[in-house]
Amino acid sequence: MLMVTLILACEIGFWVVLGAGLVGSAGTVHGLAAVYLGVSVAFGHSMMRWADQRFAHRFAGGPPPVKPPKSGSARVRYEWREWGKFMLAYAIACGVMALLIFVVSTPEHTAALWRDTIPTLSVVAGIWLLWPLSATVKKSGPAAS
Repeated sequence: MLMVTLILACEIGFWVVLGAGLVGSAGTVHGLAAVYLGVSVAFGHSMMRWADQRFAHRFAGGPPPVKPPKSGSARVRYEWREWGKFMLAYAIACGVMALLIFVVSTPEHTAALWRDTIPTLSVVAGIWLLWPLSATVKKSGPAAS
């Protein structure tokens, strides 16, 4: 019961701080908060499963953690699924930032979002795309002559 209370208190605190942030100019910290929210939603379940498996194995005699596939179609599916999770995080983060830009509605007070955070996150999305593309190319091999 104590753990549930602590989790609820932290969650409420997070939303209070996030709401309080809407009072001032939207800066890089607001952009990072939006990214944190997106990543938490998109990757939260898989991050908790990853941590639970390692904790159970290390401290509770559980089976070894499941590792991602090394090659083949399974690896391609894994990489595209992970990139898809990032794109969900990206969409949530950009949606929250767009909402902040709309709410604040003065370009000089939201410049850090549309000039810095969103473009940087877009570069990360482009770089991350290289992994599923390379896994797909590697699986398909050289073209037949």
